[in-house]
Amino acid sequence: MAQRCEVCGKGPKSGNNVSHSNRKTKRRWLPNIQKVKVLINGTPQRLKVCTNCLKSNRVTRAV
Repeated sequence: MAQRCEVCGKGPKSGNNVSHSNRKTKRRWLPNIQKVKVLINGTPQRLKVCTNCLKSNRVTRAV
């Protein structure tokens, strides 16, 4: 499943795990994506939306 917000386009970020001895291995930070019923032009649709978009009311949830 693609970890990408369909509203703002937020996706995974990459970086390193750094151990105490300063060895580095690759890791990913995934956004908090939720499947939500959203009203688009008055019709409910299922979208994958990040929680930042839900909290900032960029989308309106369908009841």
